[in-house]
Amino acid sequence: MQTILEPGTVLRKRYEILELVGQGGMGAVYKAADRRLEGRICAIKEILPHLTESAVSPEELEQVAEQFRMEASVLARLDHPLLPKVSDYFSNGSREYLVMDYVPGRDLQDLLHEKQRLSEFFTEEQVVEWAIELLDALDYLHAQDPPVLHRDIKPSNIKLTPRGDIKLVDFGLVKLLQPKDSRTVTVVQGRGTVAYTPLEQYGGDTGHTDARSDLYSLSATLYHLLAGQPPLDAKERFLRPGSLPSLCAINPSVTPRIERVIFQALSMHPNERPATAREMRELLIGSKPLPQPLPNPAPYALPRISWSKVIAQNRALIGVALALLVVAIVLSMM
Repeated sequence: MQTILEPGTVLRKRYEILELVGQGGMGAVYKAADRRLEGRICAIKEILPHLTESAVSPEELEQVAEQFRMEASVLARLDHPLLPKVSDYFSNGSREYLVMDYVPGRDLQDLLHEKQRLSEFFTEEQVVEWAIELLDALDYLHAQDPPVLHRDIKPSNIKLTPRGDIKLVDFGLVKLLQPKDSRTVTVVQGRGTVAYTPLEQYGGDTGHTDARSDLYSLSATLYHLLAGQPPLDAKERFLRPGSLPSLCAINPSVTPRIERVIFQALSMHPNERPATAREMRELLIGSKPLPQPLPNPAPYALPRISWSKVIAQNRALIGVALALLVVAIVLSMM
């Protein structure tokens, strides 16, 4: 069971825990005061190993720690205005810690709840403006050597500061792409959040993900911001082709061109998405011609079918089909 650090706890004789900000299966995030730099407030991400110490050998734990240190050193070199700066990293027993800038403000998930209470949508102009900024950050990440993927882009991992600046936070699931070593695993790696996760990412540690996987997650986030509801997850869309409701039908203020860009990036197969963040940015701002129209998305009113019952009755067959599809996607991307 995870032990929460109490306020007043001091790590590395420097960082004083002020409060718990968030907690999940991978660890926790704390707000802390930097005793060495008076007045500086930082965020500390505590990352727990996938398995308990009793389940793995000391050699395996050391490999996990080494992998973390390697990835943390890469994150510490990143410098982009939309990304919180990583300033320190260290270990304490079996736990690893990342120290980064504390980003004040509210996340977009919180703002979405507020919009829903008021029966309002974010404006297309605002969402596209945020998207262009986020794509610039993704272009920067994907251009690193080796490229860095976020792997968990979603409304709750995007914050709006009191000054109105947008920030992409929580590098808890970053993955360093090393094409020559498909076995690369990371203590901070995960599978993302269902509604925003592309099908190829369900392969877990063996799944073949690349820059286009982040574009899918960002587009699922844009869909949620414009529709006021998340898109159907990739596994359900695989079972129900054409079931993704039209953005324009849900929110008439969305223009068909923006819907087409988002739907292209939400394509089930990576090869049908924009190849890079820069290409998607060009599509959004209109400097690149749109591809041929995709088949008409399903209308907003979905048929009343008990899909949970269908899935329950065919769980084994569906599992095999999904596994085969993921393998097929991975092979086609090699």
